[in-house]
Amino acid sequence: MTPDPVHADTAPFTTADYAARMAAAAQSAADAGLAGLLIAPGPDLTHLTGYRPVDTERLTLLVLAAGQDPVLVVPALEAPDAAKAPGAGALTLRDWTDGKNPYGITAPLLDVTGRFGVSDNTWALHLLGLQGELPTTSYTPLTDALPMLRAVKDERELARLAAAGEAADATYAQILHVPFAGRRESDVAADLADLLHVHGHSQVDFTVVGSGPNGANPHHEAGERVIERGDMVVLDFGGLKHGYGSDISRTVHVGEPTPEEQRVHDIVREAQQAGFAAVRPGAACQDVDRAARAVITEFGYGERFIHRTGHGIGVTTHEPPYMIEGEEQPLLPGMCFSVEPGIYLPGRFGVRIEDIVTVTADGGRRLNNAPRELAIVE
Repeated sequence: MTPDPVHADTAPFTTADYAARMAAAAQSAADAGLAGLLIAPGPDLTHLTGYRPVDTERLTLLVLAAGQDPVLVVPALEAPDAAKAPGAGALTLRDWTDGKNPYGITAPLLDVTGRFGVSDNTWALHLLGLQGELPTTSYTPLTDALPMLRAVKDERELARLAAAGEAADATYAQILHVPFAGRRESDVAADLADLLHVHGHSQVDFTVVGSGPNGANPHHEAGERVIERGDMVVLDFGGLKHGYGSDISRTVHVGEPTPEEQRVHDIVREAQQAGFAAVRPGAACQDVDRAARAVITEFGYGERFIHRTGHGIGVTTHEPPYMIEGEEQPLLPGMCFSVEPGIYLPGRFGVRIEDIVTVTADGGRRLNNAPRELAIVE
């Protein structure tokens, strides 16, 4: 295997990069009327500091507030690892030892009457512990308070997402040449995972292989079903490369499709193009969903499109914004998300086509460019 090259635009982020992110997040919190942000281990902490600790019952919490230096509260036994994080030079570490009350150590960092934005995956144990120390504080999840915190990517983040998309495209190009008929879904899923690693992914998050009737389940987990000639097969796979996500879906057919199968695939392809064409600055997220859904509804399959048209992507493969009816958030240049309409016919087959798209100054740009035609595999 040839090592994946590290280009200048995918080189590691610097302490200055993380300092700027933390300062911007603290200011966004202040602009939203919050006293600050409390960030537990997870994608927000990774985005803001580069630190990826194991999430346990021991409190780890980044405290951000405008006009204050960032502070990361960490267990003493994990402090050496925290000090090595790329963004550690831009914050103060405050450690605590087993047997001490971590919430009592954290409380002096907070406004005693403040309302704080809290990362969505914060343990109830920790939030209730803080409330016990500071009963006049209040909290709101970041999905509600600052849903766009990570949504707009800078040029270096876009470069990482583009590299991940290229790797997913290359994986798809190669999977078309492996045998399908007579093999289990799990065998093809293993091939997908191996190829993603070969093309530079450090982490594989999912490898959906839905053959025949299993393709009518959008999140089918590859199982022991043996793929047969005549099957439509939905492939949906992705993970992380350079710390940023890939996510692509294509639908293939084992042998020649029937006219109905080809027609359904053509409808989904047209819907996917319509969703992409709706991407432009200022359009609402729901406009992308409406455009794709209108095509499928026009052809009589509206009730068989059973999920949202898209989701954001970044340091995780699913994050805000979401392309769904009712989401009026305007699209902004630098946002990245999937456009993935589908049609699912229970007991028969399914079709989904998905690309990652980024918003540009005057429209949209696909980060996946693998062919969208119905591919024939053997």
